[in-house]
Formats: sequence, C-alpha cells, structure tokens
Amino acid sequence: MSVPVFEEFEPAPDCGCPGCARRRRDLALGLPVRAGGHPAAHGARRALVLVTAAGAVLGGGGASGIAAALAPAAPADATDATDAALGSDTPQGGRAPLHGPPAAQADGGPTPGAVPTTSQISTETLRRTTRTEIINRAKRWVTAQVPYSMEKYWSDGYRQDCSGYISMAWNLSSNEWTGSLDRFAVRIDRTELQPGDILLFHNPANPTRGSHVTIFGGWTDYTHTSYVAYEQTKPRTRKQATPMAYWENSSRYVAYRYKGLAGGSTGAGSGATVPAGTAYPGGSEFGPGADNAHVTKLGRMLVDRGGKRFYTTGPGPKWGEADRRATRAFQLAQGWKGKEADGLPGPHTWKLLVSGTGRDIGGSSGSSGPSTDANGFPGRGSFRPGQSNAYVEKLGKQLVKRGFGKHYLSGPGPRWTEADRRNVEAFQRAQGWRGAAADGYPGPETWRRLFR
Repeated sequence: MSVPVFEEFEPAPDCGCPGCARRRRDLALGLPVRAGGHPAAHGARRALVLVTAAGAVLGGGGASGIAAALAPAAPADATDATDAALGSDTPQGGRAPLHGPPAAQADGGPTPGAVPTTSQISTETLRRTTRTEIINRAKRWVTAQVPYSMEKYWSDGYRQDCSGYISMAWNLSSNEWTGSLDRFAVRIDRTELQPGDILLFHNPANPTRGSHVTIFGGWTDYTHTSYVAYEQTKPRTRKQATPMAYWENSSRYVAYRYKGLAGGSTGAGSGATVPAGTAYPGGSEFGPGADNAHVTKLGRMLVDRGGKRFYTTGPGPKWGEADRRATRAFQLAQGWKGKEADGLPGPHTWKLLVSGTGRDIGGSSGSSGPSTDANGFPGRGSFRPGQSNAYVEKLGKQLVKRGFGKHYLSGPGPRWTEADRRNVEAFQRAQGWRGAAADGYPGPETWRRLFR
C-alpha cells in the first residue's frame, strides 16, 4: 500500500523532548519560518497526508479516519480567533542585528535572540537622542516611502516592519520587535505623551496577529481624541491622523518613553490627574532656536487668550519674536514684573494657559478669572472637560433657547459635559461647518453667532 507523506506536525503539549520544546517556543513567538519560526506555528500547515486514489488504508483506518485524526485542532485560546480577525496586518520579524543576520545563517532571515532583561539595559548603555531627532528620523522613512517588509532591511540597516521602524527612530543598536521594545523604555500614562514616545500593542498569545507600534507625533487638536501617528504598515511608511490609540485594539495599546531620551525626563507617570497633554514640557522647548510642537501649542493658547495681534502668520513650531511678545503680554496681564515677565513660558505661565485661568491679554487687572472679548466670549479654556463655571451654564441656556438643547437630559448646568459638546456641535453643523470647525467646542465665532 502507499505510505502517507507527512509535513511537520504540531508538538504535543506534554512532551518534554528538546525538539517539541523548541517548537512550542517558536509557536509561542508566532514567527514565520523565514524569521526563525517553525512551520508548526502556522495552523494551516499542520499536516499533509497523501493517499492513493484507491483509498488505501494505514493500519486498518480509512482515508477519512486519517484526515479526521490529523485535522487542525481548535485554538487553545478563543481570543486567538478574535485577534486574527481584528489584528493589524503587520507581521514582524524577530530580534536581529543591523542589516540582518550574517549570510551564513541557515535561511538568511532574522533570527530571534534572547530578549534582554531590564537589568541589562540602562540609560548609560543606550544611544542618547532627542525628541526632535526621533521625529526627524521618522520623517525620513515617510519621505522615502519605505515599503513594508518583515524580511528586508533599509539602507540604514533597520528592518522594514513596524518594530524595525521604532528601532530606527530611537536609534537602537539592533532591530527589536514588539516583544522587546518595552525593555528600552519606561511606561507612561497616555496623558503624558509627547512627540517621540510610542504606543505599543504586543499580543503575547499570537504576536503576528494584531501586534503593532506607532510613534506619537503630537495631538491633532485640543480635544486629544486623535494624534499624528508615524508608523510602518502596508504598503509603506505613513504619517496620518489616527484615533487614540489606534483603529482597533485601542484599549490594549500602552504608552512608552525611550530611556535614552536626552533633554527630558524619562520617568514613569506619577498618576497625577492632569488634563491630557498639559504637562509642562520644560524650558528647553522654548526660546531662540526652538522648533517643536510645544511652541505651536503655546502660540495657539496665547491667541485664544487675546494674543492674536502679535502674530502676522502662524502660530507655528519655530520660536519667534511674536511668541516672546505674546507670552510677555500674557505674563504682564497677570501683574508680573521683571524676570517673571521675560516672555519665556515657565511652569506657572503654562499652567494658567492650559487650564484657561488667569487674566487674558488686555483683560481687566482686577478680574479673577477668564475675561471676555467684545462679544462676551470668555476664551476656549472655559469649555474643557472638567471645567465648571458660569459661562458653561450661560452657553447651555442659550443653546436651549436657540433650539439646540436636545442632548440635555437635565440642566444645563455650570459643569461642562458631553451633552454640552454635542449640542454645540449640532449648532456648528447648522452653520454649515464641518470637520475641526464643528468639533463641539465653542470658539469666538460660535459664541458670536449663538448670542447675536
């Protein structure tokens, strides 16, 4: 009779032989064959049986019996099937040196190595880099439109997949993967994210299904519901606005900060309850020569607080005399003198701006809160999550009066709620506005039209 020919089979879970133990490790890693994994890691290639057309039997069992005995087993964890359906299409290679493994290796693909422990990695052994350098390296691949590949290496030596992209941006001395990148970083809260940090999802049950990592490039606006993501995904490197934290598996993404970061703290989150993205970034981010997203954010906040007249263009990321003059005007509005009003934002200046408190530029020196403009608009800072003031209640009552109060189940009241935002959004859409112009947060023009 004909003898069936078998390919590799899945290792027995209770077998202690070195071969099965190794295959179980490869299966856990979920790596493809060419990346150092084993065929047993892929359910579609568990077994192949060739039988004769005459339906020869083996050991008394029919062909149907053989097929049934060798049928793929159900996943050990039911979440594997869900991850397979929902996971990002970003398979990745394992840990490997720059430019890939030596040509003498068996299959020429990246070979998974031992994952370094936290004690083996310190800020002294890491290559020091700045946030600006991280983002600039990330931009190079975007400009070059580097094709996605888990096997190929770009001219700079880094593997062309999502984890290789982070290894490149962080200037690591090797190609890492989603299972090891966290060893080079400290975990932070999402509220502390700054450009150059990453959002990482590693799926330990099946790393090639869903695992992905992106570079945080800054918030798209003050709502902090989406951010600019730099990522390596099919078909090529891209930069685009992305919902926090990703399109799928959002809750499973963890924020990390590179340990070797120069010119900034790498400490983990303290757990303090501060509004998202409002932590003071440090004095080094402002002043002559500064060029970063924090300068843009500062300028926009100053414009909201009455500093628009200082800007002929912008605000933008490059520090200029307009930023200094607007900052100084805001500081003088608080009654500060001397070094306290030098035009460079310190922690106190920043706190007043991001919280919407203090006196606006040109506001009354005797006011104890946000002043209003000619139309009575108190500033965007009065309408943020967590804010509670008379302006919120005034806004709500006017929305009801104008026929845009359907989202209120009670109130309106002085505390800003999602109902306020949705009613404002409805009013803005009624003006024909779309996109960021209809985000549900009132600006001067929304306020003017609402109360005219």
